[in-house]
Amino acid sequence: MCRWPLLLLWGLLPRAAAGGSGWPFPHRTLLDSEGKYWLSWGPRGGRLAFRLEVRTAGYVGFGFSSTGAMAAADIVVGGVARGRPYLQDYFTNANRELRKDAQQDYHLEYAMENSTHTVIEFARELHTCDLNDKSITESTVRVIWAYHHEDVGEAGPKYHESNRGTKSLRLLNPEKTNMLSTAVPYFDLVNQDIPIPNKGTTYWCQMFKIPMLQEKHHVIKGFSYPPHVGLSLGTPLDPHYVLLEVHYDNPTYKEGLIDNSGLRLFYTADIRKYDAGVIEAGLWVSLFHTIPPGLPDFRSEGHCTLECLEEALEAEKPSGIHVFAVLLHAHLAGRGIRLRHFRKGEEMRLLAYDDDFDFNFQEFQYLKEEQIILPGDNLITECRYNTKDRARMTWGGLSTRNEMCLSYLLYYPRINLTRCASIPDIMEQLQFIGVKEIYRPVTTWPFIIKSPKQYKNLSFMDAMNKFKWTKKEGLAFNKLVLSLPVNVRCSKTDNAEWSIQGMTALPPDIERPYQAEPLVCGASSTSLRGNVCLELLLSFVVLGSTLSTRSFCP
Repeated sequence: MCRWPLLLLWGLLPRAAAGGSGWPFPHRTLLDSEGKYWLSWGPRGGRLAFRLEVRTAGYVGFGFSSTGAMAAADIVVGGVARGRPYLQDYFTNANRELRKDAQQDYHLEYAMENSTHTVIEFARELHTCDLNDKSITESTVRVIWAYHHEDVGEAGPKYHESNRGTKSLRLLNPEKTNMLSTAVPYFDLVNQDIPIPNKGTTYWCQMFKIPMLQEKHHVIKGFSYPPHVGLSLGTPLDPHYVLLEVHYDNPTYKEGLIDNSGLRLFYTADIRKYDAGVIEAGLWVSLFHTIPPGLPDFRSEGHCTLECLEEALEAEKPSGIHVFAVLLHAHLAGRGIRLRHFRKGEEMRLLAYDDDFDFNFQEFQYLKEEQIILPGDNLITECRYNTKDRARMTWGGLSTRNEMCLSYLLYYPRINLTRCASIPDIMEQLQFIGVKEIYRPVTTWPFIIKSPKQYKNLSFMDAMNKFKWTKKEGLAFNKLVLSLPVNVRCSKTDNAEWSIQGMTALPPDIERPYQAEPLVCGASSTSLRGNVCLELLLSFVVLGSTLSTRSFCP
């Protein structure tokens, strides 16, 4: 399909589409696949402001949903009807029934309509204290969108049919961007016509040789590094080859799929002050990470212990390392992840969190302020899972249907630590379901159970699946697992191990848990009404015909 006419038309609408309240919207994304629905957003004091640009002369809808579906959603609907702008706050119940909210918390700042597009700008508080509204936090937000060719009538908005969708975003923590000169060199790590296998999970690895550099350089983008930090290239400590690993998820086993994706890395000889490093923290990816079926909420913890951080950060006393971004990672059962930070029995502020984790939307979170990790600190990667729709155990592993619980910390200055993780003791997990003995020495993996009789000659995986899991048993098992000693994994960047590798440690004693600050509701919505003015504006743009536009201003 040729898209040039649409792109040309949009390019000839600068006065119509670009008009607005005059407030900046630093972030922008396309919500649909046809180029018809654009969302822009940005802070407005203590509020968050939005701009919708939609190819319709009817109503536009926008909102927030915990699942990305219409049930239990927080929705705003607006448009321009017969020259008059409107904006209405709605919500839906669990049965997807649309109701007008008694507390109107969305505040119109600008509205415009011409013969092809509707543009609306509005703002709302992050926390309205309205039970029908969703709070906007640093977690993943599932925005929902819709539009119709007719405006809202007395009976409310008409059904949008297929003109709807959802997209996960991080509204309060979008990626920082830096403008690069066109002269900045780069190199690509790109797959070339890779046939994706018709199976659920494939890890495709390919080795690439990176440019030979005669002096030290810094990678500064793919991810935009802070202005004082870069990823080192060209020194004896830096690689000449890199391994690109791509995880292909093909749940419907489609055939004939070809991949040409990859990465582009921009680098510079203008060396920054610090070299960046990355640490993988959390649960060692292993079958010892066990999650029972049928549970709406199960918690796993991966420990980066004080013993590992004490030894690995010894050379960084007393200043420690500075964390500036974090990637939180789980799989399909994951619902929330938190990276907790402890120092001498006191829990510090969360390094990063995502209470609405979406497996299909994962990116590094920039920390608002760099956080310092000192020798002797503890880190816990805490993951919440939902296995209500699963009849068998969920195991730690590489497949999307397996699970992980990991945090990737970007920090400076670079130290000789690449992995700081743990796995819980497996024998006490087996004792919970009544296992008494396993065959020793262990000659098979997974190992085989010796007694009692009902589990004899079963693998521990089969035994765990055979156990009759109830919600009560699952909760008791969860309590046990969180209290178990853990086996420490503490690795150097060259895959060598620190001396405490394999030792057993206990979860930290938390004398003073972190107390999050209570949410503060925004100003009363009624105090903000009336601070608006209506203005009808007629403008004319020549596109072979005359277009009328109507606008609203604060």
